[in-house]
Amino acid sequence: MKKLEELFDLPERDLAQDGIVDSDADESGNDIANNLPVLPETLAALDKIEQALPAVRGLEASDNEMDALASKAEESFEDLMNLGMQVDSRYASEIFSVASTLLGHAITAKTAKMNKKLKMIQLQLQKAKLDQTADESPMTPGTGMVLDRNELLSRLVQRETTKKPDSAK
Repeated sequence: MKKLEELFDLPERDLAQDGIVDSDADESGNDIANNLPVLPETLAALDKIEQALPAVRGLEASDNEMDALASKAEESFEDLMNLGMQVDSRYASEIFSVASTLLGHAITAKTAKMNKKLKMIQLQLQKAKLDQTADESPMTPGTGMVLDRNELLSRLVQRETTKKPDSAK
C-alpha cells in the first residue's frame, strides 16, 4: 500500500511528532474486515431481530401444554359422552352440553397450536424474503484511477470551469 505522500508527491512528514501512529503496524490482516461497508439498515434489522429473540423462546413448552390440554379435554369429552348415555334423558342434555364445550376447548387448543405454527412459517418466509432482497440490493460499482497531484488538480479545475457556463443557463 502506497503512502499518501508518495501518491500525491507530497513531502514526507514525521508522524511520530504529530502524535499519529501508523495504523498498518497495528492491523494484522484485518484490512478487508475493517473496510467492508456496513449498511445502517442491516444493523437496524439485526438489532430488531436480537430484541425479538428473547420473546420467542419456549415455543416447544407451549406446544406440549396445548397438546396436554387438548388430550385432557378429549378424554373428558369421552367420559361425559359415556356418562350421558347411561343417565336418565332429562339429565343427559346438560351432560352432553358440557361434553360439547369440552370438545370445543380441545378444538380451540389444537387450532391455537396450528395458528402459532403457521405464524412462525409466515415469519420465516418473510425473513427469507428480506434476506433475499438484501442480497440483491443494487451496488453501484466504482472505478478508480491512479493520478498524480497535479493531474488531479487540473481535472478539478477543468470540472469547475465546465460547470460555470451550465449554472448560468
